[in-house]
Amino acid sequence: MVKTVYSKRVLVLAVSALLLVGFLATSIASYWVSRQSLRSAISDTELPLTSDNIYSEIQNDLVRPIIISSLMASDTFVRDWVLDGEQDERQITQYLAEIKERYNAFTSFFVSDLSRNYYHAEGLLKRVRPDEERDVWYYRVRDMANDYEINVDPDMANSDALTIFINYRVKDYSGNFIGATGIGLTVNAVRSKIDDYQQRFDRTVYFVDERGKLVMVGQGGDVTETEVAARGDLAKVLPDLSKTETKSFQYTYKGEARLLNVRYINELHWYLFVEKSDEEALAGITRTLYWNLLISFVITLLVLFGARQVINRFQGRLEEMATTDQLTGLASRHAYEMLMQQAMRDAQRHKQSLAMLMVDIDRFKLINDGFGHIAGDRVLRGVADAIRAALRSSDIICRWGGDEFLVVLRNCDIANGQRIAETIRTVVEQAEFNVAGNVVAASVCVGVASLAPGETLDHLLTRADDALFQAKEEGRNCVRVAETPPGI
Repeated sequence: MVKTVYSKRVLVLAVSALLLVGFLATSIASYWVSRQSLRSAISDTELPLTSDNIYSEIQNDLVRPIIISSLMASDTFVRDWVLDGEQDERQITQYLAEIKERYNAFTSFFVSDLSRNYYHAEGLLKRVRPDEERDVWYYRVRDMANDYEINVDPDMANSDALTIFINYRVKDYSGNFIGATGIGLTVNAVRSKIDDYQQRFDRTVYFVDERGKLVMVGQGGDVTETEVAARGDLAKVLPDLSKTETKSFQYTYKGEARLLNVRYINELHWYLFVEKSDEEALAGITRTLYWNLLISFVITLLVLFGARQVINRFQGRLEEMATTDQLTGLASRHAYEMLMQQAMRDAQRHKQSLAMLMVDIDRFKLINDGFGHIAGDRVLRGVADAIRAALRSSDIICRWGGDEFLVVLRNCDIANGQRIAETIRTVVEQAEFNVAGNVVAASVCVGVASLAPGETLDHLLTRADDALFQAKEEGRNCVRVAETPPGI
């Protein structure tokens, strides 16, 4: 025990030292890199703003989903499936799910002009209607001259998450419109790209709609307002914004001069704002360094005082994982010997009876093969719950094997053991396990044995297992009791 305590103390101190050194090294290295970068930025203030580069990257980021949508629109499978009458919904659903997974899209969809059905990766969502406000986009795509459009809408298939959709027209082999397909990107994904632009180009990037509302900003910038008019004296540039040309402005924000470049993005109907402060100083970087050092010191102290508790909890968790079945939450077979030895000692000390039940799920392999392993897991948990509900808190239950459970009933004779076994069998037989809309039925057979005077644990287990085998041989879904052997 002393050695263990000493080892834990050494581990805590070593981890704390590593954290402190790591924090110091990271903070100082970041400080020098940021200082040099800032000096370079200040010396290069004569260079133009990089909004053209950012705009080009935004265009590139939108090209890939457009290409994917184009491939979907020209896919012979999609066209043939529609022209064949949309007979098997699972085919288009599986196709859309594969597109979504393969290209890491937030959503994928297809709307048939023949049935007006809206399909997505999880099945049929709805039927679009011309009098439904949220279906206006489809009729707009249906009548537009271009092959595709990009627009921002809430995604009904994903809890109305704000999504950038690429809507692509689908035509049959004669050039007739038969539907619309495409994929969607979450606004959060685009927001992460804004963060990337800000970090790489050292600029503040955000989007503003035609009404002057800030509709999308990055996580790492200093844009906290909801509209342009509230951001310093930026409101003065609004009348001069143009949808046809890129313009540059200068304005004051929090007493600091800012250079601004604005251009209109036709695909999104938003203005791209890219700005840079020309008065940054080293004071901000130095303050960041001091804060990092302070936070590092505080975190190191917390680790020093809290690591022991964390390690103890982690060890406890490891012990729990070693003795608990993760699927059912029951004791595992590894915990069996420890629990059973204690139960045997208690029974012998207090001269109490002890019964053992061996429970096996009938034809469990057929359940797995017929309904899948998810259904099998659901049945295992359900049977475990049924057994647990029939027992007292003092009884022992563990998962013995793949579809077998072992129950030890303290202070319980063979008659009561048989009654409890019959209760377990009845509850399982009457239970219905609902898995993805399928009702799965199950049954169990139970072998019951009672501890005889002088009997060993292994011998008791063998008799319970023999009784279980007898139950299986005699038709399953039944309870069989092992006879107490003479002369033990």
